Amino acid sequence: MKRTLVLPLFALFVCASAPAVPQSKPADKDPSQKTQTQAKSSSSPQDQKEGDVVRISVTLVQIDAVVTDQRGKHVTDLKAADFELFEDNRRQQITNFSYIAAQPTTGEAAASPKVPEPRVPPVPPVGTTLRPDQVRRTIALVVDDLGMSFESIGAVKQSLRKFVDEQMQPGDLVAIIQTGKGSGALQQFTSNKRLLHATIDRVRFNLMFGGDLGAFKPMQSAPFAGAGGLGAGQMAAFMSSSELSREDTFRSGTLGTISLVVSGLKDFPGRKSVVLLSDGITIMRASDNRMLDAMRKLVDAANRASVVVYTIDVRGLQYTGLTAADSTAFRPVTDINQLSLNRSAHLNDSQAGLHYLANQTGGFFVRNTNNIPEGVTRVLDDQRGYYLIGYIPEQSSFKDVRGKREFHNLSLKVKQAGLRVRSRTGFYGLTDEEASPTAPGAQQIVKAITSPFASGDIHLKLTSLFGHEDKEGAFMRSIMHIDARDITFSEEPDGHRKATLEIVAFTFGGDGEIVGREARGYNLSVQSDGFQKLLSQGFIYALNVPIKRPGGYQLRVAVRDPSAQRVGSASQFVDVPDIGKKKLTLSGLVVSGYDPATATKSATPGGGQNTANDATVEAIDPASTPAVRVLKRGTFLDYGFLIYNAQLDPKTAKPQLETQLLLLKDGRPVFTGKVIPLAVGEEPDWKHIPASGRLRLGDDLAPGEYMVQIVVTDKLAKEKDRLATQWMDFELVK
Repeated sequence: MKRTLVLPLFALFVCASAPAVPQSKPADKDPSQKTQTQAKSSSSPQDQKEGDVVRISVTLVQIDAVVTDQRGKHVTDLKAADFELFEDNRRQQITNFSYIAAQPTTGEAAASPKVPEPRVPPVPPVGTTLRPDQVRRTIALVVDDLGMSFESIGAVKQSLRKFVDEQMQPGDLVAIIQTGKGSGALQQFTSNKRLLHATIDRVRFNLMFGGDLGAFKPMQSAPFAGAGGLGAGQMAAFMSSSELSREDTFRSGTLGTISLVVSGLKDFPGRKSVVLLSDGITIMRASDNRMLDAMRKLVDAANRASVVVYTIDVRGLQYTGLTAADSTAFRPVTDINQLSLNRSAHLNDSQAGLHYLANQTGGFFVRNTNNIPEGVTRVLDDQRGYYLIGYIPEQSSFKDVRGKREFHNLSLKVKQAGLRVRSRTGFYGLTDEEASPTAPGAQQIVKAITSPFASGDIHLKLTSLFGHEDKEGAFMRSIMHIDARDITFSEEPDGHRKATLEIVAFTFGGDGEIVGREARGYNLSVQSDGFQKLLSQGFIYALNVPIKRPGGYQLRVAVRDPSAQRVGSASQFVDVPDIGKKKLTLSGLVVSGYDPATATKSATPGGGQNTANDATVEAIDPASTPAVRVLKRGTFLDYGFLIYNAQLDPKTAKPQLETQLLLLKDGRPVFTGKVIPLAVGEEPDWKHIPASGRLRLGDDLAPGEYMVQIVVTDKLAKEKDRLATQWMDFELVK
């Protein structure tokens, strides 16, 4: 059910006067938020684009490479003369050479904060929304549940939690994806640790897979009725197919998911990584070369997208000899020996695909270790820097041969003894433009929706808030501000200005499933006398999404101007709690600004002079509304929210609540308000209690991004359930 958003939302939060002036100076900006990049002795042809890593065109072929010494340490001081580059065994002259050092800042705090003590409010997440220039590493952790045992799934989940809690750094953009769930989880690229933990919790053993495919164990059909969207007839056909065909199907599913990840990473900045956690991929058993061809196409796509693939065999150290479970009675010695040989051959075959993917894209294969986190650490250490090496190709590299483009092998060598180099090993003779032609219209929208970054073509500001109503349950209420200056308006003969917009909104659940969608076209028409006001103030689009289950959700919105082929996008994460648990909970926090200097007196009805009794009309700055939240120093920050599940005093039938306000910058408090009792009136049912307040923003606060946090304590609740908190970001300007 759709509801009018703006008026009910604002009416809930009439701001009471509770001024406070934070005078303490804000902490310096966290240096870990910076991305440090250094380059040495570089030169670029005319078509080299800023931010390119891998580049394939008729005027430049450029690849990335990592050089290590005998101890595995990176070597960073080489020059172009130290390398030799070959295409199809023909030596090429290196015309481009640079070293890019993505250096981690010293003193970074990677580990998550410890669980707070009872009276210490939880710390809001820092840096959960990154700009492209803030991204230091982009990592897709792909869990190959189509080829993974139940035991491996448990070890992988433990390793993923360790990565998020201890190894993930500020500036990391991360996705955790299951191959069995396909493209849905592609919406999960984020720097939000809460969302990543929610994704890890949903990693499950895939019942469509019965164990080690290479061992050809029979699969029982009974538990799988209707699984994976297959009907009874399809399931029966699948179960009766040969084991080899099922293995090919699962391998194809794994490669298909990796291809989708690579495609989604193509437009991300810098050098990207895919870490495949798998029980193995066999590529040489198929009767033809289809799987190898699919691998080669995937490698070419990864190379063009500047994606390095690292693979980890999560089975650990494998024993292929005889075990107590093997029956050797009355069997010839040759059969017993062959059993061990077959196991070794199967292990090697299952690791061949993992080795191929890593080797061909400049990564490496981690195997024969029971310490998966150590393997992930090796991958992360490999991200510290890389060489960019380019040459001008021959025209024949991009010509048709027998009606198709050939694959060209690349080989990079280091002249110095004792050094090892890893780089990409080839490309198809297609330019980047030919391999990925620009697609207008719907694909332009899809690209914007799936990007983890807000597009800058049309400037959007998205605010999403959790709420709950007795009849309709939980919902996510969103308001989006659209900058009208980015929209193309035509001038009509009658003086009106007209424009057309396409708006698409998707809501994704924790598993990447779509739980809500909306796609509409709008024809805008505004009179000439209101056009300038529209340009200066912009306009708001409202959206309500019912939420059936508690958990983490992402709303992604894209706006397209078809006449100018321009797109803007925005996204926001909302954590929806379980109201049914009767635990103290807060709604989303509405934040806006109030500037007393803009308040003016209205003219009296008789045209006389303004008097003290005249009603005031406030000239509201559009930037200070809850949809935009750009506030000025020296003005007031107004906030409002609802409190759910407060306990009632049996004697007075009223709650006993305390509130506290904190102002944070870069995760550090710059103002901590006093804990004060919340004054409550007479409510009909106390199911939701409105609360609001006002905070003066000090004149000495540094401009930048801030977080306002509200902490509510229920004095009547149990100790573990007494605290609830909510926060919202805003920008402070001079």
